[in-house]
Order: sequence, then C-alpha cells, then structure tokens
Amino acid sequence: MDVQQLDRLVERARGLVVRGERRVLGIAGAPGAGKSTVAAGIVERLRDVAVLVPMDGFHLAQAELVRLGREGRKGAPDTFDVAGYAALLARLRAPEPGVTVYAPAFDRAREEPVAGSIPVPAETPLVVTEGNYLLHEADGWAAVRGLLDACWFLELDDRQRVPRLIERHVRFGKERDHAERWVLGSDEANARLVAAGRDRADLVVRLS
Repeated sequence: MDVQQLDRLVERARGLVVRGERRVLGIAGAPGAGKSTVAAGIVERLRDVAVLVPMDGFHLAQAELVRLGREGRKGAPDTFDVAGYAALLARLRAPEPGVTVYAPAFDRAREEPVAGSIPVPAETPLVVTEGNYLLHEADGWAAVRGLLDACWFLELDDRQRVPRLIERHVRFGKERDHAERWVLGSDEANARLVAAGRDRADLVVRLS
C-alpha cells in the first residue's frame, strides 16, 4: 500500500482513541491481503496509544491439530481457539486499572502459538487486532464482531495476493511446490469463507 493510504488509515484509527477508555479495532481480510502489514504500520505510527494483538496467536498447537485430524487444514476456522480469542477480546474491552493483560503471539517460523508474548497495559486506549475470521459468522466466530468497536476489511487483487502468499510460505520454509498446493487449496478455500463477511465491515479498504 502507498504511504498516503496508510496515513489515511492511521488518522481513522487515531479517531478511535479516547484517553481513559479502551477501544478495539479489527482488521479482517483473506490470507495474504496485507492485514499484518497494515495493522503493524498503524500501531507503529500510534505506538504511544496502541498495541497489536493478532488473532493468529490463537492457532491450535500442531500437536493438537494432529490429534484432531485437522493438520491438513491449518488456518481453517475450526483450527483456532475461537472461544479463547473472544474471551481475551472481552477482557481487553474492560481493562482493570494497573493490570497488564498478556496475549499470545504466533511464531511463523515454527508455525506455533506462543503464550504470554504481548503485554497490553491497562492504560493503552487502543487495541488493534487482525485476522481472517473477525467477520465470520459460523464455527463459533459470530461473537467476535460484537467485541470490536470498528472492523475494516482489506481487499487485494488476487493476482497480487496469491503470488505474495506463496512467497510468504516459501520464505518460512515450505518447498515451492508444497506452498503452491497449500495456497491454491487450503488458503483459497479459507479466502472464500473470509470474503463472505465483507459486508459486515465498517470500512472496505482496497489495497494496491
């Protein structure tokens, strides 16, 4: 995305900041749409008032996916701890004075969640969270939308998004053939589910 577009999104996010209150901004979109990049860019610009809590920290561990027989669909809606994610969002919406909440992160190199990685101080007024299923209505995800003060949906042309997603998988260790099969199979199936939630967003952002 260009700098001017990011500037506009930063200012829109800044408009959610109210000192002494806690607001939660969600950023949704298909795999590879640019959610992580946009969310990180916003939080970097608003570093004194915002913290980033990605949905990906609630991936089920690989061992649990294997136990459930879902390892071949990692990234699908039922491969996350959605109840845990919703519980964390609810807790973040009602901060206790002086209490820091710790959120999990996701280690892309290991493809595993890492508990207790992200501190969210009580006085931080804006939490930015990003992920595929913030606007999804099935598989237990419907409660998430009501825990967000605003939710944006990012769109990127598939001719850019799909190759970029393949390269990301390769960068984090997949063989190219495997990465292509995974993206065109599992990731694109998930992208179609994500697209169904587009109309529930407060803002649709077309990235270039």
